[in-house]
This record gives sequence, structure tokens and C-alpha cells, in this order.
Amino acid sequence: MKKLTRLVITAIIILPLASCLAGRYMCNYALLPTPHGVDDIERTRHKADSLLPGSTAWYDGLQAAGVLKDTAITGYNGYKIHAAYVPAANPADAQGTAVVVHGYTDNRFVFLYLVRMYRDEFNYNVIFPDLQYHGYSEGPAAQMGWLDRFDVEKWAEVAHGIWGDDFMVVHGVSMGAATTMMMSGDDLPPYIRAFVEDCGYSSVWDQFKSNLKQSFHLPPFPILNSASIVCKSRYGWGFKEASSVNQLAKCERPMLFIHGDADDFVPFSHLQKNYDAKVKGYKEMWVAEGAVHANSYARHPEEYTEHVRAFLAKAKSL
Repeated sequence: MKKLTRLVITAIIILPLASCLAGRYMCNYALLPTPHGVDDIERTRHKADSLLPGSTAWYDGLQAAGVLKDTAITGYNGYKIHAAYVPAANPADAQGTAVVVHGYTDNRFVFLYLVRMYRDEFNYNVIFPDLQYHGYSEGPAAQMGWLDRFDVEKWAEVAHGIWGDDFMVVHGVSMGAATTMMMSGDDLPPYIRAFVEDCGYSSVWDQFKSNLKQSFHLPPFPILNSASIVCKSRYGWGFKEASSVNQLAKCERPMLFIHGDADDFVPFSHLQKNYDAKVKGYKEMWVAEGAVHANSYARHPEEYTEHVRAFLAKAKSL
């Protein structure tokens, strides 16, 4: 009996400690990926060209010509954050402004195909920031879109100050799509008129739950619970509160939902969950056949472009 009592007491002491340590590891693993920031830019420049050949040459050419600019502001929490911006191909006839938001462990370079699409195909002004802890921006950790949305809202204000358009679309991919959806439920200025989310997750909890199962074959309890507590203590937010679906429920402005049906990183099931959560205002859904994560444009560039073009026309008419 005494031996059993000692085992129970030992378990009571060890299991919470193990859970706490595992939670700290999970929080670091998820929110402090390496390499990151400036050290990772060369990899992402190559990634941009793999998604659309010639992207970085196009970017460098605009920069050399003085058309593309870099700017920095102070983010929501005091860190310096960076963005690049470029006017429409024909500025005198610009059709609006696009804010392009990148994904997890990426930066402004990766989704140059979207910047080119908006500028060269749609004649939009475009601003494309580095989220905190990514690219040239400072920041203590990846914020998974939840607090990043406040920075994107700042960038939207900057873009409006530059160009003064009354039609602005926010277009994000992966974590950038989650940022877009999370932003969509906030009290926003009237010039932000539409949103495009491409393969975003329904919540940080749901995404990390999937990643934990895929990578470590572990259930969410107790590791994810512990990691969320660590995140709350360090960064001021928990995994469950960082919810796209909760924000979408408040969104009244038009949104296009895109997801590849072969996506197993952000599971395809998140698309329907996100789509159903938006119960107010206009919405569309497009499933990119055979596309894996963040690959819908690369697999179907013409169809992707036309879906976005048609959605923007519809959003403008509402």
C-alpha cells in the first residue's frame, strides 16, 4: 500500500511537470521556427521563383527602376515592421489597392505571384508586408495571424495614405489567410471592401492539433493545453482565442475562400468550416483541384486569376 501511495504521489508530481516541459517545447517549436527573418530571405526568394518563374527578377527590376519602395513603421507592440509597396502598372487608371499577406515562415518574397497578379493583371496598387518575426520585420515570435491582424490593419492605413483608394482588398495565403479572416471581424475603415483567403486555418488550436497529430502522433491534451498557457503568458494570447471562425461570424464584407483539395497541412476540412462560419454578407468558394498547401495558383494560375478577378468585380458592385 505504501509503495502504491508513493507511485501515485510521484505520478502527481511528475506528470504535470512533464506536461509543462512538453508545452514549453511545443510553444517554442511552433512559434520560434528557425531559420527566420533576414537569415531566411534567400531561401524564400528561391521559393518565389519556384511558384512563378522570374518573380524575383521582376521584383529586383522594379526596385532598380525606383518603382518599388520599402518602408517601415512601428507595429502594434512597438517592434519595427517592414513592407514593400508598388503602384499599379498604369497609376492613372488604378483599380484599387491590394494588401498581400504571406504565410508561416515565409515573407514578402514568397507570394510575389500575387503581387504581380494584382499589379500587372488587375492594375492595382499593392502593399506586401513582412509579418513580425518574418523577413525584415522585428518581433518576438510568430503570432499566427491573431495579433498580426493589428499590423495588417496599420499597413492598410498606410496604403490608403499613399494612394487614397476607396476599394481595398486584403488577400492572404496560409497563415496570411488566417490573418485576413481574423482581421475581417474587426471594426475596419470603409475603404477595406473585400477579402480573399487562400488555405487558411479555422483556428490556431485546430491547426496545431493537426500538426501535433501529423508530426508527433500525439493527442492535443495535455501538451497543446500547456503550450497555449505558455503562449498566453509570453505573448498575451491563447490558441483557442486565435480563431478565424469566431471572427468570420462578425464579417459582413465580401470574401472569397480558396483551398486545394489535396491540402494535408491545413486540412481541406477547414475550408468548409471557415465558409460556414461567415453568415453575413456575400461569399464565394473555389476548390482548387489537386492542389496541395499554398499551391492553388501554381497549379491553376489562369483559373486562380479569373476567380479572383470575377470576385473583385462582384465585390465592387455590392
